Amino acid sequence: MGTRSLAAAPPTLSRAGLYSDIRSKTVASENLPYSPQYPLYTDGAVKKRWIYLPPGQQIDASDLDHWVFPPGTRIYKEFAFGRRIETRLMERHEDGWLYAAYVWNADESEATLAPERGLAGIVVGPGLRHDIPGRYDCLACHQGQPNEVLGFGALQLSPRRDPGALHGEALPEGAVDLEALALRGLIRGLPEGLGAPEIPGPPRQRAALGYLHANCGHCHNARSPLQGLQLDLSFPLLRSGSGAAPAVATTLGVKSMKRPKSAPADHRVVPGAPERSSLIERLSSQDPNAVMPTLGNRLIDERAVALLEAYIREDLTAPLEGPDDAKTKKPAGSAP
Repeated sequence: MGTRSLAAAPPTLSRAGLYSDIRSKTVASENLPYSPQYPLYTDGAVKKRWIYLPPGQQIDASDLDHWVFPPGTRIYKEFAFGRRIETRLMERHEDGWLYAAYVWNADESEATLAPERGLAGIVVGPGLRHDIPGRYDCLACHQGQPNEVLGFGALQLSPRRDPGALHGEALPEGAVDLEALALRGLIRGLPEGLGAPEIPGPPRQRAALGYLHANCGHCHNARSPLQGLQLDLSFPLLRSGSGAAPAVATTLGVKSMKRPKSAPADHRVVPGAPERSSLIERLSSQDPNAVMPTLGNRLIDERAVALLEAYIREDLTAPLEGPDDAKTKKPAGSAP
């Protein structure tokens, strides 16, 4: 699918359909709030999100992991660092998605369309800067899977939310989840008996795999342009077999295919040894040639690093079959 030119975007947020009154911050009633159970971390920003679906239209969930949204769908995401800094818009057109970012003025009375290349290094707090993405930055993340919408799917909207999810958010008033979408007739194609999807296993495993799914899996998955790396950090609900989750199977004991010289380890994950695992090196690095994710990383997510270090050290303890073998024995704590 193609993408719409930024010229098609309204010049100001007040004309983009989110607010019925932007000065009082009154959100238009047709915009439904939601919150993914595993939020995407972005420099510690506090976020709010809404979706608009055209009257009479439904989301097609026939592919449980990659929903199809009807033309006219709009998704908004607001970023705040003490005050509102930016609000992003995705809008589905017949010929593709429109991506736009709006930058709030100092008194938060209006937000104006950011340039196509974005704005780098906006000061949002003492010692903290934030990058407002350009159009191609948006595409780099959102076009990593068939469904360009991130954070709005069966797992993320499950009514059975993970209480241990990293950076978990309280549900906003009136928030829609999977159950609410079905009751309102806003979705079709869900499998009978789906219930409330969840990542199986003990609490730390759920939180670790959920974090990787939300923060890394949209680029690193089996259907992305990066699939040649054979690194899948997503958690698809429709996956075959009963082995380890993709994030375990494609990292545990697997050699890093592309490793910066600064990396202390040449395997993605070494069971029991986070200090030798390049996954941890990349998440905790400030080297622009090593750090992952590539956007929203000016402030290292220390809580995520600690969670994944503990998961690797204490839960992934099965020995490797050989120093150069990508295969491993089934690790303790691997998802069924």
